[in-house]
Amino acid sequence: MKKTIWTFGVIAGIIAASFMVASTIACYRSAKFESSMLLGYTGMLIAFSFAYVGVRNYRDKFNNGTITFLQAFKIAGLITLIGCTFYVVVWMIEYYVFVPDFMEKFTAHELKQARESGLTQVELNKKIAEMEDWKKIYSNPLGLMLMTYLEPLPVAFVVTVATALLLKRKAQPGQVAI
Repeated sequence: MKKTIWTFGVIAGIIAASFMVASTIACYRSAKFESSMLLGYTGMLIAFSFAYVGVRNYRDKFNNGTITFLQAFKIAGLITLIGCTFYVVVWMIEYYVFVPDFMEKFTAHELKQARESGLTQVELNKKIAEMEDWKKIYSNPLGLMLMTYLEPLPVAFVVTVATALLLKRKAQPGQVAI
């Protein structure tokens, strides 16, 4: 089981991190954060689909074609957690080494959009305070790490639950579950 989890977790991590790097490059070239977010979340979905492949591989090759919901959930969850961890580690390297001005650019983008949307000065001041809070969180490596985990974890959780639901299979009469 460990080999399956690590193999598919590393594949998921490489894919998720690659899409994230590509989305950062796209973002810096076009200054459009929305399209880079779409690219990043598409990459997460593709990457975490390897949880499905990993659970199915384990069920069919090593577990006599059967698996409980909890077993599938555990395997898929660990695969996606490894993928998320790759994503976080690569983003932290990317952030500190290659794009240390990310929060300044993101803040400028968000405030420009807020101004263009016609917010009142009170609402704009709230947005400015919110962005300052984000900058403070991002200035602390632990804060940066935790906030970055919050990006892929919801996608990972949905894929994990869907995988466990789709692949659970009880032993047939006369079949011995391993």
